[in-house]
Amino acid sequence: MLLKPVGHAQTPALEVSRVSHRYGARIALNDVSLTVRQSSFTVLLGLNGAGKSTLFSLITRLYAIRSGQIRIFGHDVASEPGAALSMLGVVFQSRALDLDISVRQNLMYHAALHGIASKRANELIAQVLDRVAMADRSGDRVGNLSIGQMRRIEIARALLHRPRLLLLDEPTVGLDIKARADILEHVRRLSVVEGIGVLWATHLIDEAGAGDDVVVLHKGSVLAHGALGDVVGSSDGADLRDAFNRLTGTADREELEVAR
Repeated sequence: MLLKPVGHAQTPALEVSRVSHRYGARIALNDVSLTVRQSSFTVLLGLNGAGKSTLFSLITRLYAIRSGQIRIFGHDVASEPGAALSMLGVVFQSRALDLDISVRQNLMYHAALHGIASKRANELIAQVLDRVAMADRSGDRVGNLSIGQMRRIEIARALLHRPRLLLLDEPTVGLDIKARADILEHVRRLSVVEGIGVLWATHLIDEAGAGDDVVVLHKGSVLAHGALGDVVGSSDGADLRDAFNRLTGTADREELEVAR
């Protein structure tokens, strides 16, 4: 079912404005600004250690925002956390499912955390499992699933409360090429068909597609932000890999991966 956009069509799904963060003397994020449009797929591209996970921790309020502002559909994460986070679904890099219970039990527990009544939870669980093509595995013990299947369940869990913005932090780490492609396809479909804004953090260059927005994050700073073609063109690069190397310096050329 196609969901109607929330609020004015021009309101960004996510707006990060001049956010900085330190770990002691080390600067993790330096004056970072970016937007994720409604119904768009935005790739946050950066090497390991670029600051992607720190940014996600600030958006989700795992860390307090000390400098700058973050808004989700216009709601300030710091001053309106309930309204902001109710519209947000997250898939973190680390696995967060209970391996010893069933898929359905995992999702029922998550629904309870969101205050969703049992009858409604059953309806929503059926819907989200169908959306990630896992409806036939609801009774399976999570520990018996493949890593790719677990990722699908984590995406289903993130969608359970019907968010309008979905964050995914390195969601394909450890997956083979086919599983990576399947996860990408599922999430892109969510963005296009259901109007969900997506921020997809990765260090894999080939996970960015021609129709995507791209944010290049390097050593805590945003070096480029825009449509993929614009990012490539403005750097005079031949392609996104070349653009990234030009923006960040050739010393990092071999660190940005293309999965094989």
